[in-house]
Amino acid sequence: MSTPDTADAEVIVLRPPAALASVQGSLALDLTPRTAPPRPRLRSAHAVDLVDVAAAERHQVDAFVGRCLQALVEIAAGDRPVSQLLRHTVPDVYEDLSERARTVRAAAGLTAGQVRGPNPARPVVVGVRTALIRRDAVEASAHVRYGRRSRAVAARFEVVRDRWQCVAISWG
Repeated sequence: MSTPDTADAEVIVLRPPAALASVQGSLALDLTPRTAPPRPRLRSAHAVDLVDVAAAERHQVDAFVGRCLQALVEIAAGDRPVSQLLRHTVPDVYEDLSERARTVRAAAGLTAGQVRGPNPARPVVVGVRTALIRRDAVEASAHVRYGRRSRAVAARFEVVRDRWQCVAISWG
């Protein structure tokens, strides 16, 4: 249903159509700001294991420990919700992480889920050393970088109810 005023209206193009540039054969750069923490290649080393384990199984344990330690330090820094590690921590460690995350948020004046401003120094696990104490227990230490600063984290993982769980953690 057109009215006499709109039937003869002229359409004015606000932006002329731009030609699309081809990026084939050249390097396409994404210049948008990165908000995710960097994921450097994790250096993993084995201390002297007290138990012999197949290499594939040992690699799986090391991968889990590295991911879990990265999540632990992100939770402690307030960058990740503590509930993500509920299945992989015993109640004492979970409560310690919850209290640590609340303290960090309160010190920064943030609420849960709020971002810490532009370019915060996010924790990154640079290296992990693990030692298999028993077939169901691993002790690990990690080198963690916070911008230009470094810290150490030590943790013990045990199989609890058929699942690897962090049973102790120490912050350095």
